[in-house]
Amino acid sequence: MLSTIEDVKRCSSMGSKKSQACEAWQLFLKLFSSQRSDLPKLASEFELSPVQCHILHLIEPNRPISMGKIAETLACDASNVTGLIDRLESRGLVRRRPSGGDRRVKVLELTPQGIRLRSTVVERMTRPPVSFERLSADDQRALVKILKHLID
Repeated sequence: MLSTIEDVKRCSSMGSKKSQACEAWQLFLKLFSSQRSDLPKLASEFELSPVQCHILHLIEPNRPISMGKIAETLACDASNVTGLIDRLESRGLVRRRPSGGDRRVKVLELTPQGIRLRSTVVERMTRPPVSFERLSADDQRALVKILKHLID
């Protein structure tokens, strides 16, 4: 990753609107990266890997998802997902079954135990960082509005 000085130089060389967008993106990445380091500790509390936590986050209760979609979302090969799912399945957290639409496709669904663990893990993963407490209620609303606008 580029150093902060190189980032500033690169953003400064753009027009003012692009420079602001560049700086905003860099700050967002910095915030995300600073929080991402908490995931391994959280995962270890539940004897999971960080990627397994992410997979549990992706599988919504009562909404089966294909293993291919998991691999696509994680940007990895399907064979890597198989090993991760094997471990989640051996713990009784997920179940694999053929898709109703295409029996060649395997879909994943959470077991009751998986739903309970997912709820706890997702609640902890999505807890806002302490730094958000420094924002006023109005600033938090503005941030939500801006992020929704970027996502939609």
